[in-house]
Amino acid sequence: MRKNAIRQDVVETASRLFYKQGYANTGINQIIEESGVVKSSLYASFRSKGDILMAYLEAAGATTDEALKAASEKFEDPKDKVLAVFDYLVALVQEKEYYGCNFLNIISEIPKDAERVRNQIRKQKNGVRNLFANILKPVHKEDLADEIYTLFEGALIGNKVHDEVWPVLSARKIADQLLK
Repeated sequence: MRKNAIRQDVVETASRLFYKQGYANTGINQIIEESGVVKSSLYASFRSKGDILMAYLEAAGATTDEALKAASEKFEDPKDKVLAVFDYLVALVQEKEYYGCNFLNIISEIPKDAERVRNQIRKQKNGVRNLFANILKPVHKEDLADEIYTLFEGALIGNKVHDEVWPVLSARKIADQLLK
């Protein structure tokens, strides 16, 4: 098996396991077993479980950024673009295999001094903030990006706590009112 294929198999397996069971509850041996990769091949591609986590966060970040951007690009009007991001979130949190925000799940598990992981999560979350700012810039409302972003994050947390869609719908409603 080529190194890139091994790396991809490990990241795909770890991504599924980290997302579904959590980082702390997923062991290297389980990743090896479920990916079908030999232990020496895994360690040839990754020095540690932390390196696998970083690859997971990078992949999840790229997928999330693309999905949010694609949702917003369905519309021309900035307000509709922002609301489309919330509509995407409404649909996402109702999926059967939705276990919460990848990044918020991980940040709640890692120690405060895990700077490399925190920086990666911060980078992804700043991307969401910047998406809102870029959407709102043409109508000179980019100063609302932080408020919209805070609603977005609050909706994710509220959904995780209550396991219901209403926090996302409430956040969307407030975003709609802010952008009038």
